[in-house]
Amino acid sequence: MSRVSKSLKNAKVGVFFFILSIFVQFFSRKIFLDNLGDEFIGLETTLRSILSFLNLAELGIGTAIGFTLYKPIFDKDHKEINKIIALLGVLYRKIGFVIFGVGFIISLFFPLIFDDTPFSLLLIYYVFYSLLISVLLSYFVNYHISLLGADQKGYIVQQYFQTFNIARVILQVIVALYLKSFYVYISLELVFSIVYSIVVRSKIKQEYPWLIINASQKTEIVKEYPEVIVKIKQVFFHKMSAFVKNGTDNLLIYALINLQSVAFFGNYQLIFLKLIGLVKMAFAGTGSAVGNLIAENDEKNIKKVLWELIAIQFFIAGFFSLVIYHTMDAFIMLWLGKKYILSQTILLLMIANFFMIQISSPIERFKNAYGLYSDTWAAITEAIINLIISFVFGSLYGISGIVLGTVVSMFLIVVLWKPYFLYKNGFKKSVFLYWKGLAPMLLVFVISTFFINFVKDYFYYDFENITLLKWVIYALQITIAVTIIYGTMLYLFVPGFKVFCLRVKALVINKLSK
Repeated sequence: MSRVSKSLKNAKVGVFFFILSIFVQFFSRKIFLDNLGDEFIGLETTLRSILSFLNLAELGIGTAIGFTLYKPIFDKDHKEINKIIALLGVLYRKIGFVIFGVGFIISLFFPLIFDDTPFSLLLIYYVFYSLLISVLLSYFVNYHISLLGADQKGYIVQQYFQTFNIARVILQVIVALYLKSFYVYISLELVFSIVYSIVVRSKIKQEYPWLIINASQKTEIVKEYPEVIVKIKQVFFHKMSAFVKNGTDNLLIYALINLQSVAFFGNYQLIFLKLIGLVKMAFAGTGSAVGNLIAENDEKNIKKVLWELIAIQFFIAGFFSLVIYHTMDAFIMLWLGKKYILSQTILLLMIANFFMIQISSPIERFKNAYGLYSDTWAAITEAIINLIISFVFGSLYGISGIVLGTVVSMFLIVVLWKPYFLYKNGFKKSVFLYWKGLAPMLLVFVISTFFINFVKDYFYYDFENITLLKWVIYALQITIAVTIIYGTMLYLFVPGFKVFCLRVKALVINKLSK
């Protein structure tokens, strides 16, 4: 299969299963909140955030190994691939033991951390260790998944992961409705994680019969790859920064406000995380495809692909941001109830965060493909800015102040710094070329926003008496308006988006003619 074909297959499979997953999780969220309670869902979310912190110990090994695998996969060097996977196994086993050890130590302080919660310590420990074991399986059993990702076969992982995930959530819904048992609910998480790990491990062996699953290499193999260890150390700081940016909000909300607010914020967070995940699935395989492209070293093609990806993700960023802004409050009220609606300030900050993640994704993909992780100071700075602003303003303004820290740190480092770093050290060109190309897109988005705000006043919308049918009609009107106004302007004024549209048109015509 060609690079494009693999990317398309990853995208189609990923999006299909992810949409199913989104439907199931949105349906189940309301049931979990109603039958298990806001505080239990807040507890589970908080414990997952602690585990995200423990995953910092992963040090970015998977990212560095993925970068190292691109060339041997391109060269079909099975011997080298086996050695790199064996290296991954050695490193992951060590990290797995570290994560378990640190997790055990942190759990000793649970009587102090959760002293004012209505749940027994036995339940808190059971939830934590069930989730911890589920995490550790990826370090001890199915770490070979990295090979599928680097080989643009992430769709295989998605097929199994989403199928197991959907089945688990459906069973958890049944438990919440009829048994209302916290223990059975969490037990399903652990059981499905174990079965998934076994099945995926078997599938990898079937896909790569030449792969040595249980490598005999010892710690000495680490010395053979000093450049990988350097990359891992560099990626660690970026992983730490990503955790602070994305994983500390729930912890700070619990610390500065209360457990119930974690659940309230989690509802909005679920929507944005699912959207981010959906877009990621649509672009599944493009990371390894870009790595393959960089290995070919075709400068003209690299530039063409970069700007096409930037244009596509700029459309996605603007499209979802505008639709969410105009439809979110009514959706939350219909989905969960009026008491779960957060302020417009929080919504705007979360939209800004989503927008910046999308427009910076292509830069991140190319930066990773070039193996550019040496800007560790930037990652540390981003984490520090995030924590300081989130803590200070969170103490003053609550959730909106906490999210502000994420937005400010992302803008300064991800939006401003990373393009400069990529252009200087990867493309060896002036970053002015990037901003020159991005300026028309930003202008189009701003103008489109004003036009859509004007047009939407002509749509019928009664928030106080909203029904599901009325919301669907209004959401469709907004979606059509955004697509026509924003999409048309991008097509007319952004070459990369026009190239993408013409490519899609050609593919559709080609399909229909067959």
